[in-house]
Amino acid sequence: MNDLIKKQLQDAQANMDKAIDHCEAELTKIRAGKASAGMLDGIFVDYYGSATALSQVASINTPDARTLLVQPWEKNMLVPIERAIMEANIGINPQNDGIVIRLVVPPLTEERRKELVKRVKEEAERGKITVRNIRKDANEKIKKLKGESVSDDEIKTGEAEVQKITDAYIIKVDKHAEAKEKDVMTV
Repeated sequence: MNDLIKKQLQDAQANMDKAIDHCEAELTKIRAGKASAGMLDGIFVDYYGSATALSQVASINTPDARTLLVQPWEKNMLVPIERAIMEANIGINPQNDGIVIRLVVPPLTEERRKELVKRVKEEAERGKITVRNIRKDANEKIKKLKGESVSDDEIKTGEAEVQKITDAYIIKVDKHAEAKEKDVMTV
């Protein structure tokens, strides 16, 4: 196989890896009724005038399946952290006891579980669309190589390889979504 086509395949695969990582990260944010430190990713606290990630101003632990403990490294950060959690609107009310902030994750109702499964499916579809767009871009780049001493047969082979890679990544997205759905529906 031509080196130019190999390069396009490697680039496509690297981009698809990034798409899978992003999809996994988005699926992790979907709360499955179990406490996880990842639920607080994306929450920023006003730390002396600059927005700082919560994980950089406090330690976050899960002592049990339904509780998150947020312990600030500086005691004066309790109130700003509590405010940031409330403003993030993650559906959990923080309980500040003056030392740590407790977040008790409520059990999910059947209706809420179904909504979350819908979100999982939407996120998986976004992941698949991203992978397909990467396939389209890779195929266009491979077709443009026609003028650069690449034969039609090599172009067809390259496109077939891109399709194989795409199919493998679509299966990965489906597996991640399936695992998350199972996690959400488990009581």
